[in-house]
Amino acid sequence: MDFPRLFVNLEKIRENAEKLLETLSKLKIELVAVTKLTLGDPIIAKTLKEVGIVKIGESRLKNIKKMMGNNVPGPFQLLRIPMPSELEEAVFLTDEILISEEKVAYIIDEIAKKYDKNIELIYMIDVGDLREGIWYEKAAYTIEKVAKKLKMAKIVGIGTNVGCFGGVLPTKENLNILVEIKDYLDDKLNTNLKISGGSTVTLSLIENNELPTKINQFRIGEGLLLGTDATGNRDIPYLSQDTVILEAEVIEVDYKPSVPVGKIGRDSMGRIPHFEDFGWRNRIILAIGEQDIDPSGLKPFDKKLKVLHASSDHTIIDYTDSNKKYSIGDTLKFHLSYGAALRAFTSPFVKKEYIKNA
Repeated sequence: MDFPRLFVNLEKIRENAEKLLETLSKLKIELVAVTKLTLGDPIIAKTLKEVGIVKIGESRLKNIKKMMGNNVPGPFQLLRIPMPSELEEAVFLTDEILISEEKVAYIIDEIAKKYDKNIELIYMIDVGDLREGIWYEKAAYTIEKVAKKLKMAKIVGIGTNVGCFGGVLPTKENLNILVEIKDYLDDKLNTNLKISGGSTVTLSLIENNELPTKINQFRIGEGLLLGTDATGNRDIPYLSQDTVILEAEVIEVDYKPSVPVGKIGRDSMGRIPHFEDFGWRNRIILAIGEQDIDPSGLKPFDKKLKVLHASSDHTIIDYTDSNKKYSIGDTLKFHLSYGAALRAFTSPFVKKEYIKNA
């Protein structure tokens, strides 16, 4: 049996997808299922498609190619604003592309002419989180100008990202900025632009009846796949968190002091570690490390365990307060934060096992 391993409960993911699809469909909101957390896992993508989700969102073209090669049908939305070096491939492979640069829009248009392909664009607008997007105060005029020059490519919507960089939370106020820009552009361009203004963290606005009615596309990954909301710092109460579980094997059990002995420098990751003196403690070493997971995102099933620290290949656990006794060869199970799950799915050293019925 291979360890560490990641149990992926497809039935729980299916249930999350069904609940979100039902919730958003009632509000006439399109759900784009984001698979980047899973490295574009075709098995998971097919599960999402079976539920009735139409569009898959991905940030990397390699993941899209992997899904296409495993018979996952589009349409595909390219989430990360594309590199100039990948624009031709992006137009060829995808159906909807998020952009933020005027120059990129024109290059895409020329490539679309070459392939005789009608490609759709979502023009991203920065409402304060300071990741991608044209600054909101100059967005309306710029997007109007660009839209009038395009031939084969078409701006079908505007969008924003919040939470992922600056930690800015979505509010009725910052999303209404998009509504105002949409109304202006619809009038000037005689169109009906979609607003891709939702993500996992925006679900709370639906729950509190605060979502502006013209927001009609949500790009959701974390909520679907983990049932959590990292930016909002919560488990989503109507979704399952038992979707992805990590199991790692114990390779050492010992009784050691809680503070290292000797002069302290930096650890293997260049950090200066800090330790509190709790005396001698019972400690476990797991055969998993920073190369596989984010140790700060490990949530032990045994609530009495404390994750202390990790190096590239080892994770140290304090089990002094646990009612269980551990031995080498035992395994520990964990729920994962978004960051820890991201690394686990990406690591080739973590075996993925799929649970279809549970």
